[in-house]
Amino acid sequence: MDIEGYARHALLRGEDGIADKLAERIMEIKDTDRQHAIALAKAAVEEARATLDVKGDILSPITSGVTMGKFGVGSRGIGDFYAHEKIAEVIGSTKAAVDSTHLDDSGAVQMEGGDFLIVTIDGIHSRLSDFPFLAGFHVARASLRDVYVMGSRPLALLSDIHVADDGDVAKIFDHVAGITAVSELTDIPLVTGSTLRIGGDMVIGDRMTGGVGAVGVASSMTARERAEIGDVILMTEGAGGGTISTTALYYGMHDVVDETINIKFLQACEALLEKDLDKKVHAMTDVTNGGVRGDAKEISRTAGVKLVFEEENMRELVNPRVFGMLESLNIDYLGVSLDSLLLIVPPEHEQEILETVQNAGVDIATVGYVEKGQGAELVIDGQRRDFTPRFRESAYTPIKKMVGDTTPDDFEAMSKAVDRAAEEAISKKRRIVEMLGKQ
Repeated sequence: MDIEGYARHALLRGEDGIADKLAERIMEIKDTDRQHAIALAKAAVEEARATLDVKGDILSPITSGVTMGKFGVGSRGIGDFYAHEKIAEVIGSTKAAVDSTHLDDSGAVQMEGGDFLIVTIDGIHSRLSDFPFLAGFHVARASLRDVYVMGSRPLALLSDIHVADDGDVAKIFDHVAGITAVSELTDIPLVTGSTLRIGGDMVIGDRMTGGVGAVGVASSMTARERAEIGDVILMTEGAGGGTISTTALYYGMHDVVDETINIKFLQACEALLEKDLDKKVHAMTDVTNGGVRGDAKEISRTAGVKLVFEEENMRELVNPRVFGMLESLNIDYLGVSLDSLLLIVPPEHEQEILETVQNAGVDIATVGYVEKGQGAELVIDGQRRDFTPRFRESAYTPIKKMVGDTTPDDFEAMSKAVDRAAEEAISKKRRIVEMLGKQ
């Protein structure tokens, strides 16, 4: 619970007796007596009041009037992709070889000598807060995947862990154990990190969040924009990671979580790098952001081509127990993170890549091809169908099903408000840079 946020909203509404009501909320969560709860509540109200009316270019926050949840930010759908495009606009043009405008898995800068430094970061799945080891395992694996798909062997991991005020200290150790399990299996060290409380004294409860980053070096890259007309699309087997674990946990199918504990994706990438086959690949990505639907949209946009997928071939590559769970829950397997490796390659290298990955003990098959055009299509029983992402990724928990995945009627109006906020942020940045540049 964010007690600062509670106090701020109550002050803005002009409520009376805020400290008393907040103290009651505090005692519902925190193991404390009323005297301490009242003192904490009063301090929170005092601090919130002090920052209600701030002035100045730096202190005054930019607002859009659109909330993260309503716009679908973080939900791996149309709203989320839209917001990320705006983030790229705020960042602006850079000297990076691959930056946020590419919507790629990682960023890259070219170093002296010609090699590329690959950098990425992934956040833990928000619903795995109560399962620190699982959260650590999956986020570490995701971070390494993002470096591998750029054609680079990862060199090091770094972590950032935030636990709320009432969280058990052991969460940190359990989480780090999950990260370093992947680290030891891949011989890629966890070298540094940060450990803090969420919101300091102002957030009570035991929620955990954080992320894991990875770095690597590549002599050449397999960025998404290199996909070409005539290429074929390959995909490896997938059993999912954080998303599938979350589905299994919150639908009471806990045994399915075990299917996600593997490093097959990383083994497939190692096999390709070992034979320098990454240099024969035009694009690689992991099937995560909104599932294959989301990845298809991003690749199509950045490369300026159309992607066509054969549904039957992809279905065969989903772990049977995972697929059975998703089918029983009426969850679209093409709209969730499967953690498969997706490769776009020239047809002359198709067979060699298939054999190399299969020899590494990982199932793989050809699932589509690239042609002239825009967007993506899905072939089912010989019929082509639209294959665009929904407003949010497939609803994979009871709460997500309640929220739904349909595009809000006011999405266009919200988009314009988000546009204005991004423009204000860009303008603000320019004013501050110009001011500091004159000093």
